[in-house]
Amino acid sequence: MPKLARRVQQLPPYLFVNISRAIAAKKAQGIDVVSFGIGDPDIPTPDTVLDALDRGARKTPNHRYPESEGLPEFRQAVTEFYARRFGVELDPASEVINLIGAKEGIAHAALCFIDPGDISISPDPAYPVYEIGTMFAGGETHFVPLHEEKGYLLDFDEIPTDVARKAKTLWLNYPNNPTGAVADLKYFENAVAYAKEFDLYLLHDACYTEVTFDGYVAPSILQVPGAADVAMEFHSLSKTANMTGWRVGAAVGNSEMVDALMRVKSNIDSGLSQAIQEMGIEALNLPQAWIDGNNEIYRRRRDRVVAALNEIGLEATTPTATLYIWTRVPEGYTSASFAEKMLRERDVVVTPGASYGPSGEGYIRLSLTIPDDQIDEGIRRISGWRV
Repeated sequence: MPKLARRVQQLPPYLFVNISRAIAAKKAQGIDVVSFGIGDPDIPTPDTVLDALDRGARKTPNHRYPESEGLPEFRQAVTEFYARRFGVELDPASEVINLIGAKEGIAHAALCFIDPGDISISPDPAYPVYEIGTMFAGGETHFVPLHEEKGYLLDFDEIPTDVARKAKTLWLNYPNNPTGAVADLKYFENAVAYAKEFDLYLLHDACYTEVTFDGYVAPSILQVPGAADVAMEFHSLSKTANMTGWRVGAAVGNSEMVDALMRVKSNIDSGLSQAIQEMGIEALNLPQAWIDGNNEIYRRRRDRVVAALNEIGLEATTPTATLYIWTRVPEGYTSASFAEKMLRERDVVVTPGASYGPSGEGYIRLSLTIPDDQIDEGIRRISGWRV
């Protein structure tokens, strides 16, 4: 029998596949598991957004192949959102493209910019798809550790100059998954200047800009003057509007970069259902009051989980954005061994930090995307354990 391609042989199982299998094994034993593992909102998609799907599904033109770049109306809605939310002006015809969820665009980006042997610079820990997309394109990833004492901001001074000169892309992600860290506009100004100095494509994963708390307002990297010369930003409605299952996202920014992604996508996929894009248009226009109310649910959960972790001695910090709590494991444990202990002894699933890269070792991530009664039950189980 012929061998699989090397890229598949080298491919680790996707992070949450193992978590799902662990949960299934427990359930097969008749054990109810509380999972803080996957960041998949439990709150329903808003009714107004579902109504848009119902209307769109009945339109005959939407029963045909969509265009890879997305409906003009969807791209226009994205430009209006960026103007309203960030004060950023975009050309819907050349600086916006629809995505089948941000993950798809993030994975395909490497095919636009990375040739075999090229280097991509990535934070560590990070969303695994940055590295996997690079690997699929035949490139190599240079990881830059994120440090707790530096607020988990990628320190450009830690990138060796020879690496920066050889690299093609630089990935950033703020608000950050998995750490919950945030960046201000000054940091983004430094990032844009660095990308220009070393002639890098700057790729910013901005999927959590609308999931914020305590008055924090997340910026877009495109607010930096001149950012569109080098940057493309990925946005998603998955977490903003509880739409993970509908797969609606967009990439915006530098027109050459957006066009490259359109050319890759048009040869690989046939675009996102137009009826679902009409859902996206509705979601992009949700009232701020709805978004604030949605985030308030997560804020209350955040406060309860952080208090429970601190009570057992894990010293969790309180994030001002994202759906995650990132905290150190007790001394004497690895991230995997502590996660295994929680599952074995407490029937609670947490995500080992090392799953996000070597610098995630010593941490775990807890997601806030489970119903309140499960949050309470998970807290009850966790609180029974002491460092």
